[in-house]
Amino acid sequence: MLPELADLLSSTRVVSLPLTARFRGITVREAVLFEGPQGWTEFSPFVEYGDTEAAAWLHAAIDFGWRPAPTPLRDRIPVNATVPAVAAGRVAAVLDRYPGARTAKVKVAEPGQTLADDVARVREVREYLGPEGRIRIDANTLWNVDEAEHAIHALAPYDLEYVEQPCATVEELAEIRGRVAYMGVPIAADESVRKAEDPLAVAKAGAADLLIVKAQPLGGIHAALRIVGEAGLPVVVSSAIDTSVGIAMGAHLAAAVPSLEFDCGLGTVAMFEQDVADEPLLPVGGSIPVVRPTVSTARLDALAADAERRDWWIDRIRRCYRVVERAAAL
Repeated sequence: MLPELADLLSSTRVVSLPLTARFRGITVREAVLFEGPQGWTEFSPFVEYGDTEAAAWLHAAIDFGWRPAPTPLRDRIPVNATVPAVAAGRVAAVLDRYPGARTAKVKVAEPGQTLADDVARVREVREYLGPEGRIRIDANTLWNVDEAEHAIHALAPYDLEYVEQPCATVEELAEIRGRVAYMGVPIAADESVRKAEDPLAVAKAGAADLLIVKAQPLGGIHAALRIVGEAGLPVVVSSAIDTSVGIAMGAHLAAAVPSLEFDCGLGTVAMFEQDVADEPLLPVGGSIPVVRPTVSTARLDALAADAERRDWWIDRIRRCYRVVERAAAL
C-alpha cells in the first residue's frame, strides 16, 4: 500500500542532529520523520546517494509507518558499541557511552590515518573490554586484498570477532576470505548487500561468513526479512546513524529474525548529542528495547533544519516518491 505523497508531506519534519564525533566524514546527521498510521517513521539516506538508491530508504519509511511490523520473537536487542576512527586516547570516552556493551565495532582504514592508528585504537578497545569482550572491525571497502590481508594479520592478535567489508567487490571478498580462513577470522559483508543490485550475490558466491542487514537501505523490514531468509547466513542487524525512530525500525527487524547470533549495530543513538525521542533508544545494560519511541514536538522544533535544508529534503522526497511509485506500478 503506497500512501499519497500529500500524506507523507503533511507530517514531514526535517531535523539536524549534531554528532559527538566525526563519523563517515560528517559532524551533523540530517533525517526526515513522517507520522503514519503505525507511528513515526524515518527517511534518512545520506546526502550523496542518488534518487534510485535513496528510494529504497523511502520505501522502508513507508513500510514502517504504514504497515504493521512482524510479530517480535524477542523484546530486547543486544547491541554493540561503535567506535569511530578516533585517536586511541579517546576510545574510553566513546565506550563509556555504551554501558553494559560486551561488543565494540571499531572503524578502521580511515583516509588520512595509518594502520598503526588502527592498531592503537583496537588495542585500547581490547584493554577497555577485557579478554571477554568482542571486537569487530569495519573497513567500509577501503582496503584492497593485499592491504586487507596485511591489516588483518596486524589486528588479529586482539581477537577479532569478524572483519566487516574489508574490500569493495564480491570477488575481492571471496579472495580475502580464502586468504585468512586459516586464521579463523570471519568476513562480513555490508556494502556488498545494501548497495548491490543483487543483495544475495555475496551469499551465492560464498564470499562472506555473515551478512550485515539494514532496514532502510534494503527497502524496509519485510524486504530485509526476505533477504535474510533466502541468504541462509547468520546476520547482524545494523543501522545507518539513525535517530531513535530509525533505530526502532532496525530493532523491529532484529526482533523478527529467527536466529540472532550476534550483537546488533543498533546502539548508535549514543553517537548523537541530542535525539528526537522523549526517551531515546540508548543502550542500557548492553541492549535496547523493541518499541516505537514517542517523538517529542519540542525536540523536533529544537532540532529542525533550516529552511534551505528543509526545501532540499522535500524536493528529494518528491523525486524518490516518483521512483517508488513507478516500481509499485510494475
